[in-house]
Amino acid sequence: MIRRADMPPVAAWVESILGKNSPYVVIQSSGTPGLASEYRVAARMPNAQERCQLHVRDGFHCRFCGIPVIRAEVRERIQRAYPQALRWGKRNVERHAAFFALWAQYDHLLPHAHGGGNELSNIVVTCAACNYGRGGYTLAEVGLAHPLERPPVRSAWDGLERFGRRPT
Repeated sequence: MIRRADMPPVAAWVESILGKNSPYVVIQSSGTPGLASEYRVAARMPNAQERCQLHVRDGFHCRFCGIPVIRAEVRERIQRAYPQALRWGKRNVERHAAFFALWAQYDHLLPHAHGGGNELSNIVVTCAACNYGRGGYTLAEVGLAHPLERPPVRSAWDGLERFGRRPT
């Protein structure tokens, strides 16, 4: 099943969203210049405990598009169990398409370059496509509504967290 999920159309879809040349990412304005680096809060990603809190709050779904996501740590457990089925290289084309599409990321709503901090109220769980597609632009610059102003997607999806864990 893991091999069957590694489909070229999924890889092409994810690739089409990533980066500044994406036809799906439309910048609404030239934006305001970012803060000078000496005025920015030091960039920091959430630690393990904070990531857990974010996933509980956001329900293992991207807060922008709602797609289910899988944490990198879970993907690595699956890859260790099925190394021939779940490829994961350094370049996008070397990554399993479905796991790339569902790769959990942590995005600062107000980017550091615009004065955003590291508090959890400024960070959401996103899929790789939404995170990299938005880049360093503000929500307004890409025409996105603030994702914390609507409820997260809730489903039975648990991010495959149960994989490789011993039953309790």
